Amino acid sequence: MIQRLGFLGVRTDSADAFAATVALYRDSLGLQPILERADAVWFEATDRTQIHVYGPGDEDHDFFTSGPVVGLVVEDFFAAREAMVGAGIEFVGEPQRAGTAAWNHYNGPDGNVYEIMGTVAADA
Repeated sequence: MIQRLGFLGVRTDSADAFAATVALYRDSLGLQPILERADAVWFEATDRTQIHVYGPGDEDHDFFTSGPVVGLVVEDFFAAREAMVGAGIEFVGEPQRAGTAAWNHYNGPDGNVYEIMGTVAADA
């Protein structure tokens, strides 16, 4: 079901670490921000994979704890989520949507946070 990696999210624990991580992606690796806020900067690689850097004040991503959060692009978002729920995987809230994009973070059996992401019909 997994097609590719589609997201990398990194939460930093200090303003200095946030600034240094943003500088790494922007200045050293040449990515241009597609969104900039006080505690969040999003980048996009040439293959459209998004890399998000979150600062210590970003409350929307408090559940990003032990390391980078990887988003797995799946062929059928709802089928993958249903299979995972059936296997006992615990999701963080309900699926989120923006247009035809859908995603949902989950707690992996290894204790790390991940997400599945996919394209869904506009009326699904």
